[in-house]
Amino acid sequence: MRTIALHVFDYSLDGIIGAEGTEFYDFCRAIPDDAASEQWLCDYLGRAEVHIVGRVTFEGMAGYFPTAPDDDPFAPIMNKGRKLVFSSTLTSTDWPNAEIVRGDLAGHLDALRREGTGEIVAHGGISFARSLAQLDLVDEYRLLTAPVLAGSGSALFQPTAAPRPLELVSATAFGNGLVGTVYRRHRA
Repeated sequence: MRTIALHVFDYSLDGIIGAEGTEFYDFCRAIPDDAASEQWLCDYLGRAEVHIVGRVTFEGMAGYFPTAPDDDPFAPIMNKGRKLVFSSTLTSTDWPNAEIVRGDLAGHLDALRREGTGEIVAHGGISFARSLAQLDLVDEYRLLTAPVLAGSGSALFQPTAAPRPLELVSATAFGNGLVGTVYRRHRA
């Protein structure tokens, strides 16, 4: 059975996701590149059998990756990989290996999980990431945390009815101040 890993970058220590046009987003863009953090991302993005996204993130990715510069380490992975965009409004896509999915998110993901083994990597826009977390569909959280307290903005997590235990799988500090953490959902 496949696992769903939610990939979140531009994440602050106080749980905020960087949104374009905010000081926190600008702070994240100013963080220097780091070969080790890029390799960390490439390693797990490259293992994905399927990439899933919401419409907003998909439109940004589909507008960038097909014509990305040759030195972009993520473009070959994203252009070649299978991609599913969950949207009720998107009508078509020209990005190779991408298809639009409509309807029940949990039902579609349950079926997708049963299709094979390996990883499904979810790329979060805030609404899509929150939906996955709120529905308790995430098996692993992969967070790339910036060394900042954002103070305000869109929080990834919303209140839950009961605690959801997580297990720390790994934590890696990078030379540019980012910390990559992987937490696995501990299920009974």
